[in-house]
Amino acid sequence: MCLNAARLPSRIDGGGNLKAILHQDRKRWDQALISEGLELLAASACGEELTAYHVEAAIAGVHASAASVETTAWGQIVSLYDALFMLRPSPVVALNRAMAIAQHEGPARGLEAIGVIKDLEQLSLYPFYPAALGELELRLGRGAAAAEHFRAALRLARNASERRFLAERMAACSR
Repeated sequence: MCLNAARLPSRIDGGGNLKAILHQDRKRWDQALISEGLELLAASACGEELTAYHVEAAIAGVHASAASVETTAWGQIVSLYDALFMLRPSPVVALNRAMAIAQHEGPARGLEAIGVIKDLEQLSLYPFYPAALGELELRLGRGAAAAEHFRAALRLARNASERRFLAERMAACSR
C-alpha cells in the first residue's frame, strides 16, 4: 500500500484529471513512502509463502524504483505479471501484462498479447480494455482505429475523471 500511495500525488493533476503512469511526474512521488514500502516488501520476502499481494507489491516496487518510464525494468514487470497470473489468473492481470509487454517489446507485441487473452468477455464492461487497445493502436500510428477504441472506452467510463482521461486520449488520435 505504501508503494501505491507514494504515487498518489501524481496520479491526478491539479484539475482532477487522471494521469497514466507513463505521464506521471515521478519527482512528485513520495520518496519516504517508497522507502517504507520497499523495506516492507523486503521483510515480507523472507517468508516461505508467496501470495498475489507479494507479487503486486513487487510490481509496484519495480515502478517505484525506476527514475523514469524509460529506465523501468519492463521485462521484470512482465515476469512478475506471469507470476501473478499463476497465483490469480484473470483477464485484468493478463491485460496489465500485455501493456507491460507493449512497453518492453513494442505496441504490436502488446496487441498480440491482448489478442490471446482468454475470457475477454469478462472485460466487456471494463473501460480500460478498449482504452488499452486504443493506446496501442495510437502508438502504431493508427489514429482512426485508436479513436474507435477510445470512443468505446468512453461509453464505459465509470466517473468524470475517467471520462476526461479517455476524452483526452481520444483527442490525441487526431493530433
